[in-house]
Amino acid sequence: MAAQEGTMRSIRLEKEGSADNLYTVTEPIPSAQRGEVVVRVKASSLNFRDLAMLKEEYPGGMKPDLIPLSDGAGEIVEVGEGVRRFQVGDRVAGNFTKEWFSGRRPTYTEPYGSHSDGWLTEYKVMNPELLVEVPDHLTFEQAATLPCAGVTAWNALHGPSPLMAGDTVLTLGSGGVSVYALQLAKQLGINVISTTSSNEKAKKLKELGADEVINYNETPNWGEKAKELTGGVGVNRVVEVVGPATIQQSLKAVAPGDELSLIGVLSRTGDKIDYFDLFGSASTRTIGVGSRQDFENMNQVIADKNMVPVVDSVFPMDQAAEAYRYLDSQKFFGKIAISHD
Repeated sequence: MAAQEGTMRSIRLEKEGSADNLYTVTEPIPSAQRGEVVVRVKASSLNFRDLAMLKEEYPGGMKPDLIPLSDGAGEIVEVGEGVRRFQVGDRVAGNFTKEWFSGRRPTYTEPYGSHSDGWLTEYKVMNPELLVEVPDHLTFEQAATLPCAGVTAWNALHGPSPLMAGDTVLTLGSGGVSVYALQLAKQLGINVISTTSSNEKAKKLKELGADEVINYNETPNWGEKAKELTGGVGVNRVVEVVGPATIQQSLKAVAPGDELSLIGVLSRTGDKIDYFDLFGSASTRTIGVGSRQDFENMNQVIADKNMVPVVDSVFPMDQAAEAYRYLDSQKFFGKIAISHD
């Protein structure tokens, strides 16, 4: 197809520190070279890492003046010579990293939005091998939430020892990864115990299928409560999205020999653990999102079950700063998306 003509909007982050450092630029629409495609980006979504970068708390740091956001979805509008994986009109989302296609995680992976331009733009040139087709029933805003939160949750439930129907997983809170883990687990026949901070969010979690919900403000010792709800055996997996503030309770909840999937750095302070807290307890596995194969496997289940990701709010592209501030408020349930139309 002929190259797109004209200009496009991109939002760049001048430097870390504040959403006020986001600025809009007008740039030429890129063209596809051999082996490339151009995606008309229809939507993007926010993750905690995007906020961490803004606050200068992201472990890997970020380069100045980059286009932020690792997650986006859109439609292919131009296909370069030699491309056979996709054609014009295909609906796609980007893989979180550039190097991880299947199998074990490579030693080095580069996500978008921190060291190379991300998805907060109207058009993006991509290697088609870094894209996946998205389920037909999803809107672009819903599809844009898949790459990080969705694949992370999928990996947490699977990995080297996949959970089976009848197993029990504990999810923490109502952010993107936790809600995805709940939804995906229920599609797979896995029992879910969820924690939350309010009765209003507890109701929403139950509506999504949570078998049990623990209000951690009312039950501070929620780890033992979760274990009690399994008949004293313990849960088979904890999707640990918080960090030091919750790790002790997570260890109390999990059955000996089962797994803590370590994902979050939402907190940096909390109870310390030592060798004997882990001895004879659960195994741990650090989750670094997942591979393209994980993404495609997840999408098969989402498409087969007509599962709809939970999108709390959609902001227009020119209100990206407000979307960041809403993420920082912690008042949302599920995911926050940005529409590029």
